[in-house]
Amino acid sequence: MSPPDLKRRIHEEPKALKHAATRPLRVAIVDDHHIVRTGLREYLTEAAGMDVVGECGSGSEALDLVRQVKADVLVLDIQMPERSGLDTIGSLRARCPDLGILILSGYPAEQYAVKLFRLGASGYLNKQCEPSEIVAAIRVIGSGKRYVQPEVASLLVDQVVDAQAMAPHEQLTQRQFQIFIKLARGMSQPVIASELSLSPRTVSTYRSHVAAALELKSDADFAYYAIKHGLID
Repeated sequence: MSPPDLKRRIHEEPKALKHAATRPLRVAIVDDHHIVRTGLREYLTEAAGMDVVGECGSGSEALDLVRQVKADVLVLDIQMPERSGLDTIGSLRARCPDLGILILSGYPAEQYAVKLFRLGASGYLNKQCEPSEIVAAIRVIGSGKRYVQPEVASLLVDQVVDAQAMAPHEQLTQRQFQIFIKLARGMSQPVIASELSLSPRTVSTYRSHVAAALELKSDADFAYYAIKHGLID
């Protein structure tokens, strides 16, 4: 869904939830589309009586934001410039262990939800969801619980029950998957090393392990695999 579509749907939602909250929840929004942030901020404030305490457009800025404001729940996109949500969530969780993190992504749940829950997400929603569900998820997460849709619960159960049925990339470690996505997007190993504070040799070792696990050889193979499985656009 495009940012204008999401904002339109947000404004078309009824205002029935305006006085539903017993106390305001402090919410921060991280999305690289200004129009999405604006729509969410207006909807959460007007419809749900929540206090939006801050917003920004990248993962790097998100790390600064959580130092500056006291948020109960952070609404976080995956695909962003500089530092993606996937790269950021571990650092956020380490710095703010009590922070609720709701992923609001354009990717379907089967591509990233399980991986992000493993990294520390408190909930996962696709941007195709109803705006009222975003409010519901924030309320659940703000109460200290996880928000797990039936679809995501099924994915989690499937992985526990039948690990052998997982796609090869789903069996990568968190760090392997993180580096795999960066390689698939065409980032060079020195740049990846700098971003993740690793040595180039360490990144090279990770690349070799990923290539062996996924039976990949060239850089083009990395990109093709990720596109084929809907992991990147």
